[in-house]
Amino acid sequence: MASTKKVQNTHISEQIRKLHGALIDIVSVMNRPRRDEALVREAGISLDRALFPLLVGIERFGPIGVVEMADRVGRDYTTVSRQVAKLESLGLVERHGSAADRRVREATITPKGKAMTDLVDGARERMGRAIFASWDQRDIEELVRLMRKFADDINADAASSSGGTK
Repeated sequence: MASTKKVQNTHISEQIRKLHGALIDIVSVMNRPRRDEALVREAGISLDRALFPLLVGIERFGPIGVVEMADRVGRDYTTVSRQVAKLESLGLVERHGSAADRRVREATITPKGKAMTDLVDGARERMGRAIFASWDQRDIEELVRLMRKFADDINADAASSSGGTK
């Protein structure tokens, strides 16, 4: 009986390449400054485009330290520290010592910051509904299920590769 292992390996290699291409396309669109500007405009808020992803990240992942946030957004931690300080001066986040490690200052969202991210979530939903308007509900559910599974697995792989516990 002939082995199908080589055919399967070729097929998965092609699929990984296609997946990688799709992810590059998605990340490219999501990283465009005009995309953030459109989302901020749709939300009806006034916030510097550089601060916007940090505010959303602190709301989603907080309490979070500056080093971890910098790693998540792919920026230098000194830059992120200055930007988080700006968010704090605007009353959108607050910083305090970590319960686990007092050397680490963690940022958390304030009620004012949460109100702002709620407006962003509403804008994101309106924009997403327009993108998915022609999609079948089952396709949307399958996409969400598989993206969550992929995100969980890639996060677990990253944590095990770096020796982390996330």
